[in-house]
Amino acid sequence: MTTSTGGDPHLERAYTLSGPDDARALYDEWADTYDADLTGEAQGYVAPSATADAVVAAAGTGGEILDAGCGTGLVGLELQRRGVGTIDGLDLSPGMLERARATGAYRDLREADLTVALDVADDRYDAVVCVGTLTHGHVGPSVLSEFVRVVRPGGFLVATVLDDIWESGGYRAEVDRLCAGDVLEAVSIEIAPYRSGQQVDCRLLVLRVR
Repeated sequence: MTTSTGGDPHLERAYTLSGPDDARALYDEWADTYDADLTGEAQGYVAPSATADAVVAAAGTGGEILDAGCGTGLVGLELQRRGVGTIDGLDLSPGMLERARATGAYRDLREADLTVALDVADDRYDAVVCVGTLTHGHVGPSVLSEFVRVVRPGGFLVATVLDDIWESGGYRAEVDRLCAGDVLEAVSIEIAPYRSGQQVDCRLLVLRVR
């Protein structure tokens, strides 16, 4: 792993997780200080804001959006500030969901493991947004097919993938496979700031479901 953590012990642990149980334990422990730790100058976690801009530019503000891996609700708050009215959230950690609930940005919040099939109906949402979850030790590229399944045709998947693992983690190959199979259309795939305080970038994906 080469991604800079700025010496943050929670981030260092997050990038070496051994599975969902380990992830749940970490994020329950981290929930109370997560926002302060990441949004301060040292880390400069700008991905939620940039991704919310991309969601609104692609899908507008009137649809139903699923925030997959919603954490403490940073993305939901950014979407709410931009006028999005209907946001549901999924996360593995009850502690993080408690913080997200306190934001008031979400219609519904539920515990879910993104490494297995989602308990969500086909074609349920106008867009899925996923920020900070397609990264070291978290959720692999196979989740993209699940996101596609729950988005209505013509809807959008907007996600960040940590730049260090875009290719080595198989995300690029999976996006290419889904686009070649006429499942997705790549609207844009751009390198964007992720944690600007540590000069860490991501691939910001805007994908249209066919």
